[in-house]
Amino acid sequence: MARKRPFRNRLNELSPKEWIKFQKSWFIHTPPPRDRRVKRHPAKFPETLAQEFVEFFTKSGETVLDPMVGTGSTLCACLRTGRHSIGIELNADYAQTAAQVVDEERERLGEPAASLRAEVINRDAADLLELDLPMIDYVFTSPPYWDMLHARGAETQKRRRHVADLDLTYSEDPADLGNIHDYEEFLRRLTTIYASLTDILRPKAYLTIIVKNIKKGGKIYPLAWDLARELGQSFTLKDERIWCQDDIRLAPYGMGNAWVSNTFHHYCLQFRHEPPTSP
Repeated sequence: MARKRPFRNRLNELSPKEWIKFQKSWFIHTPPPRDRRVKRHPAKFPETLAQEFVEFFTKSGETVLDPMVGTGSTLCACLRTGRHSIGIELNADYAQTAAQVVDEERERLGEPAASLRAEVINRDAADLLELDLPMIDYVFTSPPYWDMLHARGAETQKRRRHVADLDLTYSEDPADLGNIHDYEEFLRRLTTIYASLTDILRPKAYLTIIVKNIKKGGKIYPLAWDLARELGQSFTLKDERIWCQDDIRLAPYGMGNAWVSNTFHHYCLQFRHEPPTSP
């Protein structure tokens, strides 16, 4: 009888059971309450979500990049899991908040996090190749969802408008992708930023982008699908996971008149850097 080949894990430090659980194509993630300081950011994803992806696509001691780090979720996740991390953030206020949050997380974790790099760089992600970054083992990020934060009628914006100190947009900076109102121009500039990662991402390493399709003016703009198509020219699109949000209240959009769904899911697109081999 042939002996069973022992499990050899080249990608991460998960057990076979943990590996299989992550392979489910959809998941529900209910995060803990957010810190008051980071609530002012209008589109923050939870540290616990970032942690699950970081643990799957890297090993301890490797380096993770988030080129649009916001208030530091990815960096905190990396500190908790023993990974080095670098975050780039255009908005100076968010970068300062991210640095404070990261410092506090490092202090809370104590010795295990003391020697880990967790750096916030206040720059435009379009300039990342000017920053002399080290070789990156994994990229985890989420871009602005086009200019949807400028849509006054959006349900999230309606709620935030009645709470003091909460930002309704990322910034007023013209370099901010969230301020580009032409969809094709937004898609081009976003794709250019992500495509430049091929110069610093280790071969066979992964890039995860959390994104969703956009409803605007009674029309769907398939941002996730367009980004997958365009970025597929620089990376290999390997798969997707669907993040389902099952804790959001339903709204009666178009009731009695037209079909308008409540969109409570995001696409977690998995790309792999597979540069062509020399003949």
